[in-house]
Amino acid sequence: MKADLVVRNIGVLATVAGPVPRLGTALRDIGVVPDGALAAAGGRLVWVGPEQDLAAAVETGPQTRVLDACGRAVLPGFVDPHTHLAFAGDRDDEIRQRLAGASYKEIAAAGGGIVRTVTATREASRETLAMAVRARLDEMLLCGTTTAEVKSGYGLETVAELRSLEAIRDAAVRHPVTVVPTFLGAHEVPVEYRGRRERYVELLLEEMIPEVGRRGLATFADVFCEEGVFSVAESRRILSRARDHGMKLRMHADELACTGGAELAAELGARSADHLIFVSESGMKALAGAACVATVLPTAAFYLRLGRFAPARALVEADAPLALASDVNPGGGLSPSLPFAMAIACFSMGLALEEAIAAATLNAAFSLDLHEELGSLEPGKRADLVILRSARLLDLVRVGVGAVHTVVKDGRIVVEDGRRVEASPA
Repeated sequence: MKADLVVRNIGVLATVAGPVPRLGTALRDIGVVPDGALAAAGGRLVWVGPEQDLAAAVETGPQTRVLDACGRAVLPGFVDPHTHLAFAGDRDDEIRQRLAGASYKEIAAAGGGIVRTVTATREASRETLAMAVRARLDEMLLCGTTTAEVKSGYGLETVAELRSLEAIRDAAVRHPVTVVPTFLGAHEVPVEYRGRRERYVELLLEEMIPEVGRRGLATFADVFCEEGVFSVAESRRILSRARDHGMKLRMHADELACTGGAELAAELGARSADHLIFVSESGMKALAGAACVATVLPTAAFYLRLGRFAPARALVEADAPLALASDVNPGGGLSPSLPFAMAIACFSMGLALEEAIAAATLNAAFSLDLHEELGSLEPGKRADLVILRSARLLDLVRVGVGAVHTVVKDGRIVVEDGRRVEASPA
């Protein structure tokens, strides 16, 4: 087979190839090929295997670009299935309040949190938001993320939510990272509807969701199902309407209290239930039974100083599909780095490194319904890959050490020696 890109001299090739979603003990199987190589053509992988078989399997020519991995480790591009990149302004003073002892709920009750960002985002133009999304995608790309879900949710009115989704689309067109847009109009009840929340739910049901669906602006719809935000009953109505308008479903569930969000996600056939810090045993079983991905966000719990993390080990043992995400946002998701999320997941949540890698690649792709396209290094899939600075996969969880040397997206180099570069043709 012909190739326009070959990566050879790979010390450790972690393909993460195999069954999807990865469950239970199989989550540790990341398909390591020692002394490996791979080849791609037209942005797709055409061959993956031991380098000793490369010459017999792959035809190269003058136009073939050959990358020497110099014995380094190679693994799939990371997939981040939960981010909030479409926002304006910052919440730096609130972060300082949190460092001084204030809780997330206390800050929100005082008028901060999500609604604070809503004010700034409503004032921002579509162009300003698109530039902000692209800049944040750049940060993620430098950390090895090649696919990202991006939510709206800081508009909380029809015009502003549509503007946010349009800005996400604009940013995606001009950026190498594959972007999956999610409508999150049900992120919070805006201040002007606090005394008449049912009117806001009706606005979501009768105006926002139908218009988002009509314009085809979102692949998924999400809702923040939480005490003091949207109840299970309200969330069921909102997500059911979104499904009726062609959107797939995901949920913020059981982050600050056990509300039954995980059970609802399973009931509705949602692709993912996210956060899950207070998920119940019955919720874990429901997710496993429905093959609904349990997406945990270690970085958010860390920065919010919640004092506990999602029970990742118990979720794995319950055979729920587990994924990792960064939760990049202005208040509690301050790091764009999935390797940082992996470090917390390994050292504070009980995951093995291999489990964290599978959760940030193949299972994360499954949560976005992209597992047939990406998330592992297999022939036919997109040539999205990360080359580390050494052969040690453990470099991924050495916080403060830039583990990523090169990033290839759709067969093109987009990060080289840890620096963003314009897509370099194969």
